[in-house]
Amino acid sequence: MKDQPELLILYATQTGNAQDAAERLGREAEHRGCVVRLLSVDEYDASHLPHEDGIIFVVSTTGQGETPDSMRVFWKFLLQRSLDQYWLKGVPYAVFGLGDSSYQKYNFVAKKLDKRLSDLGAAAILGRGLGDDQHHSGYEAALDPWMLSLWSSLNDINPMFFLKGTDFVFSIDTIIDQPSVQVAYYNVGKLDSQLTSDLKYMEIIERARLMSPGKFSHGKKKPDCFLKMIKNQRLSKVGSGKDVRHFEFEFVSSVIEYEVGDVLEVLPSQSSAAVNAFIQRCNLDPESFITVSPRNRRKQDPILAAEMGPVKLKTFIELTMDIASASPRRYFFEVMSYYATAPHEKERLQYFASPEGRDDLYQYNQKERRSVLEVLEDFPSVKMPFDWLVQLVPPLKTRSFSISSSALAHPNQVHLTVNVVSWTTPYKRKRSGLCSSWLAGLDPEQSVHVPVWFHKGSLPAPSPSLPLILVGPGTGCAPFRGFVEERSIENTSMATAPVLFFFGCRNEDNDFLYRDFWLSHSKNHGVLSEEKGGGFYVAFSRDQQRKVYVQHKMLEQSEKIWNLLREGAAVYVAGSSTKMPADVWSTFEEIVSKETQLPRESAVRWLRALEKAGKYHVEAWS
Repeated sequence: MKDQPELLILYATQTGNAQDAAERLGREAEHRGCVVRLLSVDEYDASHLPHEDGIIFVVSTTGQGETPDSMRVFWKFLLQRSLDQYWLKGVPYAVFGLGDSSYQKYNFVAKKLDKRLSDLGAAAILGRGLGDDQHHSGYEAALDPWMLSLWSSLNDINPMFFLKGTDFVFSIDTIIDQPSVQVAYYNVGKLDSQLTSDLKYMEIIERARLMSPGKFSHGKKKPDCFLKMIKNQRLSKVGSGKDVRHFEFEFVSSVIEYEVGDVLEVLPSQSSAAVNAFIQRCNLDPESFITVSPRNRRKQDPILAAEMGPVKLKTFIELTMDIASASPRRYFFEVMSYYATAPHEKERLQYFASPEGRDDLYQYNQKERRSVLEVLEDFPSVKMPFDWLVQLVPPLKTRSFSISSSALAHPNQVHLTVNVVSWTTPYKRKRSGLCSSWLAGLDPEQSVHVPVWFHKGSLPAPSPSLPLILVGPGTGCAPFRGFVEERSIENTSMATAPVLFFFGCRNEDNDFLYRDFWLSHSKNHGVLSEEKGGGFYVAFSRDQQRKVYVQHKMLEQSEKIWNLLREGAAVYVAGSSTKMPADVWSTFEEIVSKETQLPRESAVRWLRALEKAGKYHVEAWS
């Protein structure tokens, strides 16, 4: 008798949503008796694809249509010219994408992956599914019906996937058996209780984050270095409705070389009151030492962090588990329902975890941005084992910020321009961004050491001879402050190309960020001055009856922009990911069409060629 076929689920995630969706698909398949193997694409050898029984891809789209970092090597392999149209002949596959329809290239990665697999001869099990963050129920609104169709279609292709049929589902007692991780406790006294040096603390951060089952961006667990804040300055006017800060940091442990356009990742500290409340609510011993490891470890798995030595339980929570800002996932409520002892709590949790309760769960959980701690406090009868909490509490993620300084202008320093995030939920709860609020609350006199990572963003450092057209409304001006600082220093010793910068904000008096800096560089032969062939143009959207945005200022300088583009200028766009990048692209289309007297379609082709040549860069954030 032929062995039961195995369903391979591969995911590519940047923020964790695609991993969550893939894990849910895997659980639902296993609940129906299917044999499942679940992997991140960077853990899988793509040359084995032709030999798989069936493959489900769950992929997110990041930024402006880019593949997640974990998928880049895999995607490059698939694009090899040596792979012909029969390479994946007959291999059953399906693709589910996670995206945001407010972006210009909505679910672009899922669409191009689907097409490439089809071109290589793979057989689609069903049409691709596309989850949309803009839907009031998030990506699950598309995932739920797509998943039901998937089981039916997969069963039609090969009934051996589901030996008892797709209607069969294991009982809840069978399903909620053991978490995928196990926590071991150690009696090591006060061995690691004192953090005697930055180096030791760096090793503890690495050890804790290596142990955590959560996926962290860029895969690097050990910080590159520590920074110490030396300046915390408010840029926006008090009472303006915005709180934008200028932060300056000095290197503490070691100096890392960086370029303008690079990105700094910051690991925020969580509120000690929240951590203590979580520990008390879950009846944990904060002074105990633990290691965390996969329950079913395979021989080929790399050396575990657990083998590096234990970490204090409280430290592990502080460094890896986001207990007070991130909302738990749907599976968290399903597992909670199993451990609830109060009947009314169990009933409500089971409803939240069901397809029928999806919209109500979204309103209760994601829309209100309830934290893990708040959810646990709402269901006091739930006593969930710590192993499950380690697996299910969202990982504490670093936050990324565009660096707003030049290392040439500020040796031994890094500057950031940060919007301190705060909002009110539909039920009038006050919320704030974990990292931005923490940074805003730091006192430079306290010398708090901030763990950070440096990496390349979407804005490559330009050469001094490259003409630049910069568009950066709001905090999108951050990287361009570094660009202008650097070119100003280069300008003292060599000839530099012109720079046009288009900035936008609401009001001249309230949020004209770095006003004196821009104006000083736009005068007296500065790098933004008209004498140097450049220019600084600012749009104040709310200072007149008709709203004026950067696009309007660009159209006013249409001829100047086109002349610079003809001279080989590169375009850099940074700022909000909502409508701005698409509106700016559309404005460039209009400018190219107007100045060349060619139809819009020709302007689009011209800009696409500019993009392909590596001269149109976008860095956008939500």
